[in-house]
Amino acid sequence: MAKPRADILTRILRRKIEEIEVARQQVPLDQLRRQLKSVSAPRGFIRSLQDKQSSGSSAVIAEIKKASPSKGVIREDFDPVAIARSYATGGASCLSILTDQDFFQGHDDYLVAARNACRLPVIRKEFIIDPYQVYQARAIGADCILLIVAALEEQALKDLYSLSGDLGMDTLVEVHNQHELEQAMQLELDIIGINNRDLHSFETSLSTTLDLLDALPETCLVVTESGIHRSEDVQLMRDHGVNSFLVGEAFMRAEDPGAELRALFFS
Repeated sequence: MAKPRADILTRILRRKIEEIEVARQQVPLDQLRRQLKSVSAPRGFIRSLQDKQSSGSSAVIAEIKKASPSKGVIREDFDPVAIARSYATGGASCLSILTDQDFFQGHDDYLVAARNACRLPVIRKEFIIDPYQVYQARAIGADCILLIVAALEEQALKDLYSLSGDLGMDTLVEVHNQHELEQAMQLELDIIGINNRDLHSFETSLSTTLDLLDALPETCLVVTESGIHRSEDVQLMRDHGVNSFLVGEAFMRAEDPGAELRALFFS
């Protein structure tokens, strides 16, 4: 019998605490801070999305992801450099790179390689719970970080959000329900991500985004995440005024991810 997935997020966060402690021993925070001096300036993640939307087009954050806890290995032929270049050619506005190793088979090196392969801004897709990870993200070149409200206490969310800005990065704050949205909006966000996948059960429903739209100010750029697979899914979101998308699996399963991106959004 398969293990129940109701505690996936809990298990991931428990593992993150262990990873951070090991990382601190290998590279102390003071050393990590010094590394920031040699990192190129952030590319402007939010600006790239806004520019694409202002031109009347959909803004796509294209994800580079080898595997997931719910689906296992998604792409056997995994080359972050080739995928990044394919996405850039296909019209992506930004890249999302999974760096979690144990649950998503990601790696920090994938982010470095993908960012160096193109000119697109990159978000570090990671379960960030500690300031050390924010410094770590900037040290490997991330232009933006993800903060998941479901993974953070209220004060930690505020502190990590502030630190990200202090380091010059943008932040995509991710919510899954009304309660999390209320917490997130205390930050007076310009952008918010609504994940259609429940991180406890990993079940997906596009109605998650649609149900939360009325609670958002018109000035807030909305990114719908997960569950976008067909042109009908894209049109549903466009019909409700959502024009920024984070998509991974639909592209990762295609022979040419960038061509699939173009077909789904720009054909």
